[in-house]
Amino acid sequence: MDYVIIGAGPSGVTAAENLRKSDPTGNITLIGDEPEPPYSRMAIPYFLADENVGEEGTYLRPGDDPYGKQGIKYVQSAVEAVSSKEKTVGLTDGNFIQYDKLLISTGARPIRPPIQGLDLPGVHHCWTLADARKIADLAHEGAHVVLLGAGFIGCIIMESLALRGVKLTVVEMGDRMVPRMMSQTAGTMIARWCESKNITVRTSTKITKIEDGLPPKQTGILSFLGLGKKVPNHQAFSDDTLTVDLDNGELLPAHLIVVAAGVTPNVEFLEGSGIEVDQGILVDEYMATNVEGIYAAGDVAKGRDFSTGGNEVHAIQPTSTEHGRIAALNMAGVEAKYNGSLQMNVLDTIGLISSSFGLWMGVEGGDTVEKTDLENFKYICLQFKDDKLIGASCVGRTDMVGVLRGLIQSEISLGKWKEKLKENPSRVAEAYVSLNR
Repeated sequence: MDYVIIGAGPSGVTAAENLRKSDPTGNITLIGDEPEPPYSRMAIPYFLADENVGEEGTYLRPGDDPYGKQGIKYVQSAVEAVSSKEKTVGLTDGNFIQYDKLLISTGARPIRPPIQGLDLPGVHHCWTLADARKIADLAHEGAHVVLLGAGFIGCIIMESLALRGVKLTVVEMGDRMVPRMMSQTAGTMIARWCESKNITVRTSTKITKIEDGLPPKQTGILSFLGLGKKVPNHQAFSDDTLTVDLDNGELLPAHLIVVAAGVTPNVEFLEGSGIEVDQGILVDEYMATNVEGIYAAGDVAKGRDFSTGGNEVHAIQPTSTEHGRIAALNMAGVEAKYNGSLQMNVLDTIGLISSSFGLWMGVEGGDTVEKTDLENFKYICLQFKDDKLIGASCVGRTDMVGVLRGLIQSEISLGKWKEKLKENPSRVAEAYVSLNR
């Protein structure tokens, strides 16, 4: 049996190793399109934050030839096409690889917003190790850095930048930080926390343009009256500094601009393959696509959502690795169903832990309870449907992560505990213990 896996991230590596366990004699080819050994993108911010952590610390498997030792052939090349009719994978170097079973785990790539000047030197995504090297060169202590985007990935990058001692400004077009993870109250609380750590936060703000160099010094009657644009102090910056124009009229100097505006699945090379794509690759409960013998996993796959029963792309590493494991078992002929991924995020923002689970925003006709301690940066919100907990979010509470996930995933009936939790949502640990005796 010839197994081919396109994509050497956590999903692809997990799949390759599980295939080897399930089929000791099959031929396994793992294809990655970057010059480094397979690594975790989620480890890049930690590489940036700690100078004692080398690039090797991001590698998924340490040691010399860890894949060859398992009988896995690792090929470094980009894939340009898949022929489901011929059962071949076409590489950009002109070669083809034949397969009996194929797994597509090509992940995602950063979204590039339509902003003038985004191609200037000094503007980078933080997605690859190559990106990280460039950012590390520019993000020296005291450097002025602008971060575009305060979503989940943006906030992880933000912490690594802050730990490097830069002068950081975060620009988020939403009305709060992490808007796809936190309510208005919680997102605003996180912004206040960041500002207390000397990070400037601009929400409900867009970058309209990036310019090479600093703007001319402002003179004239508008400057005299204080009505002109807010222009930076030129004396503190070199000629290679960039200027970031905001839609509120503010101009920000920047030695470095990091773009974290979201991601999109890598599916373009599948055009003409017959594989059904709707934002991501559609898969069933066995991680199989609509084309026989072809599976998908990870950030590129639109798999089952535990909370809704529908299909969603959940671009988080725990989901990716579980996708890879389930896909590998089914590719090797061991039937395994995927029950669906719980949308879950846990974020450390300069020491403030926040988390969200399931349908954290609630559902129509459901009940909700919210408890806020603004002074101490603590917040919890619970979402109910009938007598079950279906979603939750919290800030400043590390003691609730496990029990909140357990109550939601178990779909246990709360009974009298629903009213108790509505009176005091902090009692979730008591509820969990009581209901699981």
